[in-house]
Amino acid sequence: MSPAFGNLLIRVNAGFLMLASAGGLATDIAGSFFGVGAEATLLANAPGTGIGFIEAHGLALIIGVTMWRVAYSRNWHALLTAVHLLLGTANLLFWQFFIAADVLAVGYVTTAAHFLFVVAHLAALAGAARLAAPSR
Repeated sequence: MSPAFGNLLIRVNAGFLMLASAGGLATDIAGSFFGVGAEATLLANAPGTGIGFIEAHGLALIIGVTMWRVAYSRNWHALLTAVHLLLGTANLLFWQFFIAADVLAVGYVTTAAHFLFVVAHLAALAGAARLAAPSR
């Protein structure tokens, strides 16, 4: 994989992380502090549990901003593979939250995107390894 394409993949990924996490943070804050929105049902009896939502979406935003600003390195593909594997797996493990909050479409789109990024970054790593291997 060429560095130009690898950098484009990282930028698209960063844009997704920033957009999705900003939307998640807005929903987290609305549900946690104002009792409105999709998460209000989940947090009604225990608003303090919103801390996990806010931390996860806040960290995803920080990672997205960081990835937008970094110089290209194939090592970023490994980091982003791990990030999306974690986020996508968490979505699957806590799928009931998407059902309870009546936001299944959000669950489908974000979870699919996380695993598409896992595949894309693994492909980028494989391509970068092939380019870095000594020719025989």
